Amino acid sequence: MVRISRMPLAAIAVVLLSPALAAEPFGEWVRPSTGAQVRFYDCGGKLCGKIVAVKDKSRTKEIGMVILNGAVKSGDNEWKGSLLDTDNGKTYAGVVTLEGDGLNLKGCALGIICQGETWRKVK
Repeated sequence: MVRISRMPLAAIAVVLLSPALAAEPFGEWVRPSTGAQVRFYDCGGKLCGKIVAVKDKSRTKEIGMVILNGAVKSGDNEWKGSLLDTDNGKTYAGVVTLEGDGLNLKGCALGIICQGETWRKVK
């Protein structure tokens, strides 16, 4: 009689059903246009992002600035919230989307004029 262990099946079920394995944007990402590094993190079940390093020394005052505060998950690999544009100091309705190995941040004014960039994960 062949005996099949239930442990491997249980382990597979846990892996397949685990939300912890879902794609998340947590960690440090670099903005290609400025070289700023932003750490995205969980803030009470929502997504927040704070500048942790800058390439351009004239932008050191931006370190510690929160550019995304409390974005809500709105779909698979997508979060919606307010994005601060450090170039002009304005806040826009934003969408953050995890796309493969990139993180796309898009801000919209008046709901129709949108601009975005795809950021890369800091290694």
